[in-house]
Amino acid sequence: MKKLYVALLASAIAAPAFAGSPTAPLSEPVIQPAAPAPVARARDWTGFYGGAQLGYGNVKSPNGSGAIGGVHLGYLHDFGGFAAGAELDLNAARLSLDQGGRLDELHRLKLRGGATFDNVFVYGVAGYAYASTDSTAALGSDNGWLGGIGAEVALDNNWRVGGEILHHRLRDFNGGTENLSTTTAQVRTSFRF
Repeated sequence: MKKLYVALLASAIAAPAFAGSPTAPLSEPVIQPAAPAPVARARDWTGFYGGAQLGYGNVKSPNGSGAIGGVHLGYLHDFGGFAAGAELDLNAARLSLDQGGRLDELHRLKLRGGATFDNVFVYGVAGYAYASTDSTAALGSDNGWLGGIGAEVALDNNWRVGGEILHHRLRDFNGGTENLSTTTAQVRTSFRF
């Protein structure tokens, strides 16, 4: 009987050793959550810029039309979805007038403001205009207001192309009774510094 007790005791001691493997159980793999996709930052339109514009102008009262082109310099600030700024542009013109002579200068100080959509800027324009005629025209020179619309597309962080349609109204041109009404359409290219 003593042998039976020894055998049972040996079985009881050895039983836990045979119950499982001496190695630790495998755990389930931990799946890391995917990193969030980087959010594309909208283009920043803020900065100084300069460039050139070229187009066509139409004068009413007196009637006339022709080419207009020049240079511009300005500053734009991006407020996130909206941008605004100021611009000065100087234009030489060859807008022939039906009463003789031609409109040969049209300079503008403009305020621009509008919506930004990543690489597109759509805006309104308002400001001051100065125009003068050549010496063969009786009108001389004077100033007035302007208003219009425009749009630009950013090709990269520096280069932009676009266009503007502006209406200019100069009352009592050169102190006389003539009102000068001019509409211009110009394509533009700009470089942000």
